[in-house]
Amino acid sequence: MSTLWPTPPRVYGILDTGYVVPENWISKCQALLDGGADVIQLRAKGSTRDQRRQLLESILPLFALSSTPLVLNDDWELALEYEGVGVHVGQDDSPVEEVRAALGPDRVLGLSTHSPAQADGAIALANQLTYFAVGPVFATPTKPDYTPVGLELVRYVAEQRPPLPWFCIGGVKRSNACQVIEAGAQALVAVSDILCADNTAAATQELRATFV
Repeated sequence: MSTLWPTPPRVYGILDTGYVVPENWISKCQALLDGGADVIQLRAKGSTRDQRRQLLESILPLFALSSTPLVLNDDWELALEYEGVGVHVGQDDSPVEEVRAALGPDRVLGLSTHSPAQADGAIALANQLTYFAVGPVFATPTKPDYTPVGLELVRYVAEQRPPLPWFCIGGVKRSNACQVIEAGAQALVAVSDILCADNTAAATQELRATFV
């Protein structure tokens, strides 16, 4: 278990510009924090670095009094400019070893995986990664070009007993969370289901309660 979380992480929140309009950006981030998200990722696909910088700086004050880590999707160079901001990378981004060398040992670093081989690769990098993600479990409009991996990959990863936290992502909702947990999931990422809820904090709490 990573020393980052004193208890096993359960819910990963993603603050995604595809679902959150600019005027709600700060309030939605606060709602994820209030709901008990164990980590929050800033994801702004198709944005410029200046736009990502503005989004990042607008929510940084919310994390000043919180132990919840903030992770920036893909852009590790920008993350380096801000103390404590972590990074999440995909399979086609910079190699984990390169990003870890740039970030140093203390920042959060996560990796997306979409197959047994990629999950095995993440487990092999457990000394450099903070966590990894598995998915998309189900079809999702967030990643329309990705073929769902199904619950089979969740079961496979669970059987490997990874030595680091791992999160299941992709089409995960409060309505199907029990299926994913029954397949062996230890933690979940729900994007649209939580962000589009009228009460994002309550939705986050409800997802967490699925594990009880």
